[in-house]
Order: sequence, then C-alpha cells, then structure tokens
Amino acid sequence: MDKRVVIITGAAGGIGRATAEKFATENFRLVLSDIAEEPLKTLAADLKNRYSADCLPVVGDLAQLPDLEQLVAQTIQQFGRIDVLVNNAAWRTLETLRTMEIETWEKTLRVCLTAPVFLTKWVAQHMEKQANGGVIINISSVMAARPSGCGPAYIAAKGALESLTAELAITYGRKGIRVVGVAPGYIDTELSNDYVDPEGENISAKITAELTGFIPMARGGKSREVAEAIFWLCSPQASYISGTTLTIDGGLKPNFNSYSIKKLQFPNEF
Repeated sequence: MDKRVVIITGAAGGIGRATAEKFATENFRLVLSDIAEEPLKTLAADLKNRYSADCLPVVGDLAQLPDLEQLVAQTIQQFGRIDVLVNNAAWRTLETLRTMEIETWEKTLRVCLTAPVFLTKWVAQHMEKQANGGVIINISSVMAARPSGCGPAYIAAKGALESLTAELAITYGRKGIRVVGVAPGYIDTELSNDYVDPEGENISAKITAELTGFIPMARGGKSREVAEAIFWLCSPQASYISGTTLTIDGGLKPNFNSYSIKKLQFPNEF
C-alpha cells in the first residue's frame, strides 16, 4: 500500500509504452490499459521481468463507458489507491470534414475527449479521499494550436482537452489534485508512420521530411523524451504546476516558416 499507483491508457505502444517503462523504473505499481491485448500483455511481462514491476494489464475499449468504469474499479480492487492518471490513449482517422462520417467523429471524441474526462471524474473521486491527492496528465497535441486540415475530430478533441485541463485543475485543486496537459509535437511513433496517398502508398517519410524542415532541433522527438517530462510533472519538483499545458515539440510551434525558406533569405545564417 505504500507504493504509488499510476494508470496509463494507450500503454501498449509509443508514448504510452515509454511512459510505462519510466514509471516502472521509479518503483510505481502500474495499471496498463489498451485495446490491443497481446502487445499489452507482452509489455506487462517485459516490465515485470526487467524491473520487477507490479503490473495490472487491463484490456478495454475506451470508447465504451463500462470499460472505463471497470478500469478504475480493477485498480482500486488490486491496489487500493490511485496516485497518477495518464490519459494518453487516442484514436483518429486521416481525412477532412468533407468525407468524415458522424460515426467517425463521435468515436474520435469518445476516445480522445470523453474517456479522459470521465476517467478523471472517477479517478478523482478516489484521489480526493487520499491524504496526498494526486496528479492527472492529459496528453494533448501541438496540433490543437497548429491544425493540419485533415483531422477535424482529433483537433477538436485535443483543443477541448486543453481547455478542460484548466477547468479541472480549478475543480480539484483544493483537494490536492493537480491537472496538467502535455502537448507533443512530431514524435516518432506508430501514429506518425501511417500516412498514405490516395493510391495507398505510404508517404510518411515525405511528410516527416517536410515537417522536420520546420523544427528548430531538426528532428522528431522520441517517446522517452515525452515520458521523462510526464514523470517530472508528476513529481514533487513540479508541485506548483497545474492548469496549464506543456508543449514538447523541439520548437515547432512558434516557428513561422521552414528552414529551407530561411536559407533562401539568409543562406549563411541558418
């Protein structure tokens, strides 16, 4: 009962997997949620083998409210407490509003917005009873402020999630619960390598090259870099941070034009 407990959604890959590994190295008990059963169980076994981590894998579909309730219930039944919630899971399609069906819109919002909100509600009910409160991390995206034009439901969900991060920090702050957002930019994960053209050819490398041309650090981020920031935000060193969103994008967000354009203007300076 003395060990802290973290719930991580979308834990089987990318940022979720790296976050699970980071918390495992810090002696947390882990509740790992994902819809992908085999990768989830493999991750739990790997963390137990490498770090002697106490892991509870919970397979579920975050678009279904009963699965959300079951995730919280199983955590309390197994460990008796919740110290950190990382709302990381996401789902989206790549299309414009011209072709998007309402079913796709609604599923995206259920996974990317409704699930984090109600997991927060139900987790906070337990955190409020704890002397040490807790921390809730909402994974947004730099695309909330820099949309692509081909992800309307995802963009809407992430923008709303950042606003709700501020709202919920106010709601729960007096109970010792901090709510913080994290907005990654281009991070090299599975979700950044599934771009195709109308003929079905994968064009992820071309898109990545174009995007990297805007990033001052000249590369995409690594999942572990985001995981390190998430863990720090949950630590005592970040105890006065709440109601805001940390952007982790290598400097992409404030940059106006690509470095190829800068070099046209100032060839010896960039």
